[in-house]
Amino acid sequence: MKSFTISKNDSGQRVDKFILKTFPKLPKSLMFKEIRKKNIKVNRKRTDAAAVLNEGDIIELYLKDDVLEEKVKHYDFTNASKKLDILYEDENILLIDKKVGLLCHPDGNEYVDTLISRVKRYLYDKGEWTPEDSSTFSPALANRIDRNTGGIVIAAKNAEALRILNEKIKSRDIEKCYLTVVHGKMDKESDTLTAFLSKDTRKNKVTVSDKETGNAKKIVTKYRVLDYQNGNSLLEIDLKTGRTHQIRAHLAYIGHPLLNDGKYGKEQGRYRQALYSYKLVFNMKNAGILSYLDGKEFKAENCELIHNFKENRYT
Repeated sequence: MKSFTISKNDSGQRVDKFILKTFPKLPKSLMFKEIRKKNIKVNRKRTDAAAVLNEGDIIELYLKDDVLEEKVKHYDFTNASKKLDILYEDENILLIDKKVGLLCHPDGNEYVDTLISRVKRYLYDKGEWTPEDSSTFSPALANRIDRNTGGIVIAAKNAEALRILNEKIKSRDIEKCYLTVVHGKMDKESDTLTAFLSKDTRKNKVTVSDKETGNAKKIVTKYRVLDYQNGNSLLEIDLKTGRTHQIRAHLAYIGHPLLNDGKYGKEQGRYRQALYSYKLVFNMKNAGILSYLDGKEFKAENCELIHNFKENRYT
C-alpha cells in the first residue's frame, strides 16, 4: 500500500491522470479496475477516476508493489551552470534574460546545460523546490526563445502559475517587444506591415507573400526606427501576430533582412541573427494568483544587441 498527500502543484488534476503519471508501470485497465473495487481511495472514501484532487487530499493505493514503482526522478539539472540573469522574481514566476547561444530546452546535442536546467538548479539550491515536492510538476518555461536569439523568458514556479501564463500567452495578453538590427535604411520611421506566411515544417523555414494561398496565415508586424548607423537600422518590433520566424522572414521580404541571419538574410552560414526579445508587458486582468502583474512592464536593461549596435560591432 502507498499513500500520498496531494501538494499544491498536484492539485487540480484528475485522479486517473495523477496515478498514471506517478506510476508509469501501472496498466490503465488495472487502475480503473482497482478504482471500481475500492482499492484506490481518496480521503479513505471510494473515488471516481474523473474526480479532481485538491491540495491536502490523501490518496491511498492498496495494490501490489510491482505495479507501484514510482517514476524515477533524474537530477541532471544539478550539473547545469549556476549562471542566471534574473530580471524579476516572486513566489510564482521568474523572468530571465536569456543570452544568445543558450538553449531553452534540451536538444540532440545538449541535454544538461539549458535554461530550464539552470532554473531548476537555482530553485533547488535555494531550497525552494525539490523533485519530491510534486509527482507531476517541476519548474517550467512558459515561453521559449531560439538558441541564437536572446531575451526575456518566463519561468513558472508552480502549476497554477504555468496554467495562467499559458492561457495569457495564447490570448496575447502578454505583449512581447523585440529589438533588431537590419540591413539598410527604412523608408518610413514607423509602419505596420501585413503579409501572409507559409511554413515548411520539414525544412523548418517559412516563406512570406502578399497573397493568401494554401495554408498561409496572416502576419502583422509593427516597427519603429530607433537609430541608424553604418547603413543599418535599429528597430523596435511590436508583434501583432506571433508566427514562426515572423520577424526574420517579414523584414527580409521587404528588403531589410536581419544582420547575421544565415537563413533569411545575406550572411550565409551565420546564425546569430541580431534579434532580442527585450520587453514584456503584462495585461493580467482576471488572472487569478497572477493578477498582481497586471499593467507591469519589464525590460532587459543589459541588452547585448544595443551594446553591439552602439559599439559598431555590426559592420
